[in-house]
Amino acid sequence: QVQLVESGGGLVQAGGSLRVSCVVSGGIFNRYVMGWFRQAPGKGREFVTGISGGGSSTRYADSVKGRFSISRDNAKSMVYLQMNSLKPEDTAVYYCAADRDRSTTIWTMANSYDYWGQGTQVTVSS
Repeated sequence: QVQLVESGGGLVQAGGSLRVSCVVSGGIFNRYVMGWFRQAPGKGREFVTGISGGGSSTRYADSVKGRFSISRDNAKSMVYLQMNSLKPEDTAVYYCAADRDRSTTIWTMANSYDYWGQGTQVTVSS
């Protein structure tokens, strides 16, 4: 059974930085496209960024380009989201997700992903 566990969320001031991590167990990690999504109160789950299985391809939502960076360590079965220049509108629960289809396509739709973590809260104060 594949399990994803996020960590590293918290409270940060606007302009600050935070890194959230996700560890994956029970699957063949380097075959998965990994994504980060977020969900703010009263809003739907939105794509933030994704990375291919080998790590050579990435994709970002326009709202985070130039501020957020995704990376992965296949030896540790971990994926990271480095968030810089944080804004209050980045406040949300952040979820990591895995797409098991072995495709190199980084999908932005949540229903393209098969496994999800429980989420970690990121709060940016103004």
